[in-house]
Amino acid sequence: MSAPPELPDIVTRAFDVSRRAGYVSFCRNETGRLLAALAATRGGTMAEFGTGCGVGTAWLRSGVRGTSARIVSAELDADLAHAAAEIFADDAQVEVLAVDWATLRDRAPFSLLFLDAEMPGDIGVDNIVELIEEGGIVVLDDFVPCEQWPPLAYGRVDTLREQWLTDERFTTVEVMVATDASVLIATKR
Repeated sequence: MSAPPELPDIVTRAFDVSRRAGYVSFCRNETGRLLAALAATRGGTMAEFGTGCGVGTAWLRSGVRGTSARIVSAELDADLAHAAAEIFADDAQVEVLAVDWATLRDRAPFSLLFLDAEMPGDIGVDNIVELIEEGGIVVLDDFVPCEQWPPLAYGRVDTLREQWLTDERFTTVEVMVATDASVLIATKR
């Protein structure tokens, strides 16, 4: 058995900030590597809604190639946003803001949007579709894998997952990133 691949420096810095802040809710490495791979295919403006201490944003940044892409990240908690902003203080391609995600509507359309399925506020398709450019990608994190239809979570129909998987404006797939975690990847048609 070999050791896991090393983390990109920017991601290591984000984990350090998270530990110092006592923040334990962050993007898993499996999801992060997926984000980096997707970010490597994107130009334009990418976004994260719900920055936390910047781990997801750091994974996105680690995948960006060239100088044409920008990342804007929104975090409602001002202390967390400030901590995350320090990670990217010398990076002109990343901006972390202490704002509600809905205030980033004027920055759209996004070529890639990363958000947590457990985020407060309505992140249903109808509130997100106009924020994504044609061919753009939405990655929704923090699902528990489900093999049945309709999808269930905690003994109830997972209406958010069902909505994203059936909306005709997106082609969406659920991808297991670990035995206990999955993400939805939705491409706007």
